[in-house]
Order: sequence, then structure tokens, then C-alpha cells
Amino acid sequence: MDFEIQKYTDYTLVKIMAERLDTHNAPTLKSELIAVNAKGEKNLVLDVSECEYCDSSGLSAILVANRLCEDSMGTFVLSGLQRDVEQIIRISMLHTVLVITRTAEEAAQILVAKGKQIS
Repeated sequence: MDFEIQKYTDYTLVKIMAERLDTHNAPTLKSELIAVNAKGEKNLVLDVSECEYCDSSGLSAILVANRLCEDSMGTFVLSGLQRDVEQIIRISMLHTVLVITRTAEEAAQILVAKGKQIS
């Protein structure tokens, strides 16, 4: 499996375990993200630290995750961008609309802090 999903109190972490996020695995990722959201999860961290390449299908999956979280009044955080993936995120101007952190741990801190503010 190209993904690892871990549920925490304040969020769900989806870690991509493949070097590429492309037409071969992005549709499966979208399905997983939709399933996680359908179970009531509104805060997601997508850890792409293992990914060295992302194509338009991968970007589409990332945008689906962001939209699902927004529609649920939650937060989506993208973490662990490698140089080439960060470059395509910047070229497509997604860095202006996404919450991006260097590590999944930083993303978790944001979501845990947000959870404490709400309760």
C-alpha cells in the first residue's frame, strides 16, 4: 500500500509511502481521503516527506483533501515537501492557499493547538 493512515484525537495523518504521487496512486489517495472524511474526520495532515515527484493528478488529490477539510469546517495541512514537490506547489501557486509545514510534527502541533482553542 502506498499510504499509511493514523487516527489521532485531533486529526488524521495520511503519510504517502511512495516516491511518486502521480496517476498511478493519486486516484487511490483521493478515495482514501474521501473515506476518512466520510467517517467524520475534518482535520487532515498529508505527509509527503517520502515523495520526490508529484504530477497534476497528485496536485488534484491534495486539492481534494483541502476542499474536504474546508467543507467540513476543518483544517488541512500539507507537510514534508521535498524540493521538487515544493517547486510544483509554488509554480501552481498552491502555497498561497494551503497550510504547509516542514514536518508532520509541526502540523500536529497546529491542529492540537486549534483543537484546544475550540473546546
